Amino acid sequence: MKKPVAHIVSHTHWDREWYMPYERHHVRLIELMDVLLDTLERDPEYRSFHLDGQTIILDDYLEVRPENRERLTRFIREGRIAIGPWYVLQDEFLTSGEANVRNLLVGHREAARYGPVAKIGYFPDSFGNMGQAPQLMRQARIANAIFGRGVKPTGFNNAVSDSAAYESPFSEMVWRSPDGSEVLGILFANWYNNGMEIPVDPDAARAYWDAKLADAERFASTSQLLFMNGCDHQPVQTDLSAALHTARDLYPGYEFVHSDLASYVAAVERASDRELTVVEGELRSQRTDGWFTLANTASSRVYIKQANAKGQILLERLAEPAAAFAASLGMPHPTPLLVHAWKTLMQNHPHDSICGCSVDEVHAEMMTRFAKSRHMAEPIVERSVAYIASRIDTSRFGGDTHVPFVAFNFAGAARSGTVSVELDVARRASTDIGPAEAYAAMELVRIDGGAVVDHEGRPVDAEIEDLGVRFGYELPDDKFRQPFMARRIRVTFGADNVPSNGYRTYAWYREEDADPAVAAPVAAAVEMTEAVAAAPSDLLLENEYIAVAVGPNGSLSLTDKETRETYRDLGVFENSGDIGNEYVYVQDGGRKTLATEALKAETRLVSRTAWRTTVEIVHRWEIPAEADERLQRERATATFLPDRKAGRSARTVPLVITTLVTVERGVKAMKLKVRYENHAKDHRLRMRFPTDAAASGVHYADSVYEIAKRPNEPAAEWRNPDNAQHQQAFAALDHGNRGLAVANVGLNEYEVLRDGRGTIAVTLLRAVGELGDWGVFPTPEAQCLGAQEAELAIIPYGGADERYAAAQEAYAFQVPWLAVQTDAHAGSLPAAYSLLSWTGERLALTAVKRGIQGEDCFYRWFNMSGTPATLALQADADSEWFLSNVLEEELGKLAPDADGVLRLTVRPCEIVTLGRKHS
Repeated sequence: MKKPVAHIVSHTHWDREWYMPYERHHVRLIELMDVLLDTLERDPEYRSFHLDGQTIILDDYLEVRPENRERLTRFIREGRIAIGPWYVLQDEFLTSGEANVRNLLVGHREAARYGPVAKIGYFPDSFGNMGQAPQLMRQARIANAIFGRGVKPTGFNNAVSDSAAYESPFSEMVWRSPDGSEVLGILFANWYNNGMEIPVDPDAARAYWDAKLADAERFASTSQLLFMNGCDHQPVQTDLSAALHTARDLYPGYEFVHSDLASYVAAVERASDRELTVVEGELRSQRTDGWFTLANTASSRVYIKQANAKGQILLERLAEPAAAFAASLGMPHPTPLLVHAWKTLMQNHPHDSICGCSVDEVHAEMMTRFAKSRHMAEPIVERSVAYIASRIDTSRFGGDTHVPFVAFNFAGAARSGTVSVELDVARRASTDIGPAEAYAAMELVRIDGGAVVDHEGRPVDAEIEDLGVRFGYELPDDKFRQPFMARRIRVTFGADNVPSNGYRTYAWYREEDADPAVAAPVAAAVEMTEAVAAAPSDLLLENEYIAVAVGPNGSLSLTDKETRETYRDLGVFENSGDIGNEYVYVQDGGRKTLATEALKAETRLVSRTAWRTTVEIVHRWEIPAEADERLQRERATATFLPDRKAGRSARTVPLVITTLVTVERGVKAMKLKVRYENHAKDHRLRMRFPTDAAASGVHYADSVYEIAKRPNEPAAEWRNPDNAQHQQAFAALDHGNRGLAVANVGLNEYEVLRDGRGTIAVTLLRAVGELGDWGVFPTPEAQCLGAQEAELAIIPYGGADERYAAAQEAYAFQVPWLAVQTDAHAGSLPAAYSLLSWTGERLALTAVKRGIQGEDCFYRWFNMSGTPATLALQADADSEWFLSNVLEEELGKLAPDADGVLRLTVRPCEIVTLGRKHS
């Protein structure tokens, strides 16, 4: 009989920033890496070191120690340092699907520059695991996933109940994605430090190994036992070889190997002779007491999540597609700039960073990185859309009377909505006559009597605002900067049915006899429904799809005209005390939740035009200023969170919430923009949206390449009164003819309340004063004092059959319109056009981009449903298409049908990537 094998894998889990600012951690990283290289040089028995699955460590080290590049590269090529497959160890649920893929792409590219890429699906400390991870791993040619959270190990001799889909008797299991992709899943059942600081002294070693071997054997399905020799920021154990000699002498019945994860996984696969439990989809520690799933990190420092969402949208929904389309027309593609912008953004994606659970200095630096990534992406967008516009035939708008502009839609489907663009109707170079004279000349330019037309000359309802004279400048490629003064206007109008990944062309023109009815806002014709007829007429918002009424307390009633279902009491705010920390929400000991239901709201009509109506709602509220004095002692003594009893103070501060409610022509959504000044500490603010569709017992949340189906009620083991969960673009409930989706931009936490109404509660703010976890770390900036805002959209739909159309509306809500001024010129592109023409019911488009290497373009969709779907793509006659994976590798050629349409069957929940050869 073969001996059991103890695989000792040396590593350090390197949180790049956390309980200390980045540079303080950086200092310790340099020290660790210096010692590691010296140990590898000195000790040939020190076989290998796992560099935490993230290549950013290499950048951070070599930034300070560039002279060690050759030594580092040598050990990587020899297989003694394992690197990749990720760029950073991200939080999976708080980063988009495309961000997770960019993380893999950049990690693989960076690792390959040094040596072999470790094909280990490494998720050591993610706060829950995305359901599509096995599919992503398989597409990256990785057949395993090693993780620390999400599944409850029960031990070899314990039975797993029939309903326990997230329990396993073993640390090894089969993990299956919704599409059916499977990997070998390995849980750190004894955490990723179960082999740290191994003693050399025989007496200490015997006590150590007696316990450690028993712990590992309790959960292992084979004789291959894993011991992770390291932990968070753990220094290298330089006497490990001596410690293993001691272990071999004491335990001749075991084989002790200084191993690596690839060797361990291979050994498990060879030795496995048991039927392993299959766990499916998301791993979020569902079968626990619910106190430490760390889901509430989704609402810590909400401003961080909002900045991240906007940064991701800017890159993946605007910059990448705009640059790819512009490149197809001849513009040089800015691949290095885009990669750098992505890397800068992803430096904010490690779990202790994007989760908002670090010290204040960390998150202050994150905001700078968000700005740096944005400042690189914005000019890419501006140049790309300007280049595309320069290729559009706008010659019909000739003469001095017209100012052409182009409205771009980079959402995944055709859409309508409100577009705003600033136009320079006249310019004067200030270098010619001086700034003052140029300013005066522009003041004389008349803009009255102007109007807007589309590319076919039809009048377009628009608001035209005179912005006066503004300074501007150009930075030509071939000469010095060119400052000017310009007479500027802002045009706001309703764009109708702009193609997916396409555009429509318009023009502002000035004529003395322009029709005033075209230039001025036009009152919308409102056909009142029974649901809203009783409300004051200035508080009605209606379009062809929905009707909305504002109640005296500021709550909203929304009627879906297609189904005639009405959703009531929408948009009520609730406020509760929070005596937890950046990781966990804990309601105060008084457990009294306040709400705006009993408040009298102030309401007024802001604007009503032919394409948009906006109403303002103001709530003036008094809420407790902070927790009572008991919380300070509970924090200082690191009192166990479920045992805290602090209440809320008797002192109050004002909370004035202003909500703008907007309904637009052609948009089946009620849009909300919420603004307020937070003066209170230790509290949570949420917005409630009852669906009255709870009878199905389940709901749906947008996750990573998946619309995840989740139960409304937690598991029987759940003890936490709160059941907050993660979302990306929306959460939704439907039953029968009713369905309501609540979409957002950067509001990643929601809860389906157990109130009988299927209420979706979305967290707008969680204000706390400590990091938590293993020590006492005050974080006063996590109280999020000052100005705050939030954006949401409420989308009704007709039950399960329309769920995917509602999802498309939610995705489009996140994508800003783009508009750019151009001039009158001939061009090869028509005045209205789709740059990527495709159809596919239940498919969502997530990427349009140039490859990270080479000049091929890549397009990605995922099937939102559990049934097959057909992708139909209009293919150019001279284009060469191929099937790809998330690493942008060619898997096989594709050919269009005789009608020029490329058709592909997409399996249920499949992520599919198509490539197009550069021609």
